Formats: sequence, C-alpha cells, structure tokens
Amino acid sequence: MSVEKIGGTSMSDYQAVRDNIVFYPQNPYRRILVVSAYGGMTNDLLEHKKTGQPGVYGLFAYNDESDDGTEHSWREALRDLSAKMQQFNEELFDEDDMKAAANRFISERIEHTENLLMHLQNLCHHGHFSLEDHLLTVRELLASIGEAHSAWNLTQLLKSEGINAIWIDLTGWQDDEKLPLDEVIHNKLCHLNYDEVLPIVTGYAHCEENLMNTFDRGYSEMTFSRIAVLCQATQAVIHKEYHLSSADPRLVGEEQAVPIGKTNYDIADQLANLGMEAIHPKAAKGLRQAQIPLLIKNTFEPEHHGTIIREDYVSEFPQVEIIAGRQNLIAVEVFDAEMMGQQTDYEQAIWEITKRLRCQVLTKDFNANTITLYLQASLRKAKRLAGQLEVRLPTAKISTSKVSLVSAMGSDMRIKGLLAQAVQTLFEAGINIQALHQNLRQVEMQFFVKEQDYERAVKRLHASLIEVHNHGKAIWEH
Repeated sequence: MSVEKIGGTSMSDYQAVRDNIVFYPQNPYRRILVVSAYGGMTNDLLEHKKTGQPGVYGLFAYNDESDDGTEHSWREALRDLSAKMQQFNEELFDEDDMKAAANRFISERIEHTENLLMHLQNLCHHGHFSLEDHLLTVRELLASIGEAHSAWNLTQLLKSEGINAIWIDLTGWQDDEKLPLDEVIHNKLCHLNYDEVLPIVTGYAHCEENLMNTFDRGYSEMTFSRIAVLCQATQAVIHKEYHLSSADPRLVGEEQAVPIGKTNYDIADQLANLGMEAIHPKAAKGLRQAQIPLLIKNTFEPEHHGTIIREDYVSEFPQVEIIAGRQNLIAVEVFDAEMMGQQTDYEQAIWEITKRLRCQVLTKDFNANTITLYLQASLRKAKRLAGQLEVRLPTAKISTSKVSLVSAMGSDMRIKGLLAQAVQTLFEAGINIQALHQNLRQVEMQFFVKEQDYERAVKRLHASLIEVHNHGKAIWEH
C-alpha cells in the first residue's frame, strides 16, 4: 500500500499525473492519492505565498485593501477566481458534458461560500460579534475550495480513462459535526477495498484539530501523513515538480544542480524553515514513529529513484549537500540600552506579538541590548509588527531592513575550516556578509546578505562547496 501526495504544479499537468504517477509503473491500485489545489489557486484564495499579496481571504480579513493601497473587494476576487477555475476546466476537459459538470460543481461551491461570507460580514457589523473570532474558519473554508476542485476533476478524468477512481471529500462540506482527524480518515477510507478502487482525497481535511491553526498552508501534509499511518502504508510518496536537489536549478543551472538521493528528517526540518518543505516537521513525526519511509519523487522524471528520507541517515563522510535560501526577508532589530538583564521579558513580548500577527520568524540573534528577528513577511505586516513593538516596548528603538538568507546544509558538516572556506568564497565574490549563524550541531551555516547579492551568493557557494565533488546522478544514491 502506497499513500501518495501530489503537489499543485504537478496537479496542473493532468497527462503527467496520469502517465507518470497513476499508470507508473503499471498497476494504478493499492494506493491512495492525496491531492493539492492546482498551482496558484491557493495564492488566489488566501494570499500569495511569496509576496504576501492578499487573495480572497486577505481582502476579506483586512477590509478589502491590498498591499499597494488599491481597493478590490473580496467578492470581486472570488468571482475572478471562479472564472479562472472554469477557464482551467475548459482546457482540462474535452467532452462538453464533463466540462459542464465540472463548472457546475465549482460554481456551486463558490456561490455558497460567497453567501456564507456575506452573512458573516453583515453579522459582524453588530457590536456583539467580532470578525477576528471567525477568521480561522473563513481561512479553512476558502482553502478547502482549491482541493475540492482539483480532487473532483482528477476523479472524473481518471474515470473516463477506465480507472475505478472515487472522490473522497474530507473538506467537511455541509457536514453536521466536526470530528477528530483520525476519525474523519477512518470513516472515509479504512473500509475501502484498495485492490479495486483508487481513492482521490482532498488535501484539506475539516476536523477538530483545525489543521490550519498549526500547519497553515502545510495542512495537506498532515492529512497525507495521518492517512499513511492509519491505513498502514508500506511507503509514503510526495510527487513534486522538481527533485530535492543540491540547489535551485533555476539559479545554478540544470547541469550543476544534483538530486539528493538520501537525507534525514533533520535536514528536511531545516529546509522547511526556509519554506522549501519536503514535509512539515510535525507531519513527518507520525511517519517516523510508524517507520514508514518517505520518498520524494519528481513527477516529470519518474524513472529517477528520487530522495529517500530516514531518521537515522548520516552521510558516509562530512560534506555540504544543499545550498538553499530565502529572498526578500525583513530584519527587525529591537535595540534598547535598558535590555541588559531583562532579555526574557523582551523576548516574551516579541513572541506574543509575532504569534498574534502570524509572522513567520526564520531565525533570530541577540546580544546584551539587541534582539534581531529575520522574518518572511510582507512590508505591511512588518510595519504592523514594528508599530506594535514600539507600543509594547516604549524605550526600545525598532528598525527594519531588507535582507536575504543563503544556507549551506548537510547531514554532517564537521569539516575543519569549512566556515572559513565559505566566508572566503563570498569575500572573493565581493559579497558582504551582514550576519552569520552556525550552531554546535554543524548541520547548517546561515549567511545573511543584501537582496541584490542573493543569487550570486547561491551560485558561488554551490560551485565552491558542492560542484567540485562531481557527484554524478545523485548525492548518495539509493
């Protein structure tokens, strides 16, 4: 039994999903497919994952105002999205009857959602009701539309190919009660005969745990993980549009980037912190405990063995395996001459505000009188954070600046002089290091550089620390 998650970009290419996943190598059964929304749809439903530009949710939550100050109502955004989804259906389905059914399905969901949000907005105009109390529910409701759309479509397409596919809707659409996630999965999946049916499951699951509250947009990975554990899968597979590689091929070149054959959950966690998730750390926990191997596969290169992730893996000898990073970060520096001896109080205040604003803190550093946060956030959110910090910490000076993070990672990087080599590489490239981190475990080195130096820093470090080893087909093949 194989439980397999299909990413959004892969889902957008039906032929690749059909030929490289469902019919590869031969038998389409004895598996469960957990699907993401089509590429870009969740950005339109919630907000853009990289830029923070608000989608339907962002406009609804922040009173129809985008980051550039222009007005665009959430209802307009939702209707634009409906048109976009129907256009996608036009290109996906050849037969008019199937096309009409697909358009009818998604239109009904969106129209019903619009009515619900209008009622909620009207209700919250009264002083006894606060919109803030309902935003998580709104976010989950909107997110579920993307997975319902893609899962329903894939089911119908595979049926037309002669596959006995069945649509498993975990979104809780019009359900009367909210159940624990494990119970939801058990009720929907555990009675099926997998020799005869191929379940197509929505990546979003409506449940008591409110997955988005913990995982936000990583909710589908938790759904995928729990299905694998509860259905006693022999393997878990994630199909993406790229290999888990030594660096982004778009930056260092297709020929220079090397697929990673083996790695461990420690490195997977570091990648997740940079927004390059192989799998969410909490979702991986169940797989580790159940001893289910996790395989990362490239949808568009099915013959490649991919990356296997194990808890106990350590490379045969120390070396750098991955150069990764994150652009467009914001460094928020909190300086106060009175901080000495009271850092715990300052950190508590900072933690409370960043949590309330749902700021993603990648890392932080501090000395006697300064705490610096490195955030993945929009300028709008960073300004809100700085403003609330100024109110909470009136004697502190708050400043912000734009930076990018470049990270060197490996399951074992205990190499004498490695940090000096990396610093020298950046120096020779004329790149100034604004901050750097390395802890005692020596599985990651982080370099903060100016935004304009990001791509050059990735290329130079990859050439100096990885390309020189000529790994071939993969780093540590399996």
